[in-house]
Parts: sequence; structure tokens; C-alpha cells
Amino acid sequence: MTINIRYVNMDASEALSSYTEKKLQPLAKKHDFIIGCDVAFKLDNNQKEQGHICNMELSLPGPRIFATSTEKNFEMAVKETISDLEKQLKKRKHIFNTH
Repeated sequence: MTINIRYVNMDASEALSSYTEKKLQPLAKKHDFIIGCDVAFKLDNNQKEQGHICNMELSLPGPRIFATSTEKNFEMAVKETISDLEKQLKKRKHIFNTH
């Protein structure tokens, strides 16, 4: 699985990139049909408490899967977004099971 990470209107963070890749590895091992993941981090200055946004889009056969979350820090946003992606993948997994 290829992982593309973008930082929108903010400086890139090597620590956040490696954390995100580490959290996505179990997802890639569990679901081998995933081709890639596009990740975007944004800061929303209008929200005081929860202004850290994480968007993830999975490329796989069929329609893409997208999830987003807004939390008080990026690490929590990454965890929440991956959790949402796993729920969507469980719904779709039966399609990709080999017979």
C-alpha cells in the first residue's frame, strides 16, 4: 500500500507522518486488497478546541472509501479516522473474499 501524506496550509511534520504510517500498517496487512491511501492534515482556525482535521481516502477495487475526523490533536484524529475506515472496510470485505 502506498501512502501519500499532504499538509494543507501548515508545515510538514516527520513525526506525524511516521505515526500515521505506523497506524496504517495493520490496516494494510489485514486488508490486502487496499492499493493506497491519501492522507490530508488541516488546521481549522475557527474552532478553538477541535481544530485538527484528518482526511483519509483509500484506493481499492470499486468505489473509494473516505473518512474524516476533527479532534483536539492530530494523533486522536488519525485514530478516529482509521477506526471509521475499518468500519467501512468490514462492510465491504465480504465482496473481496475469495471463494
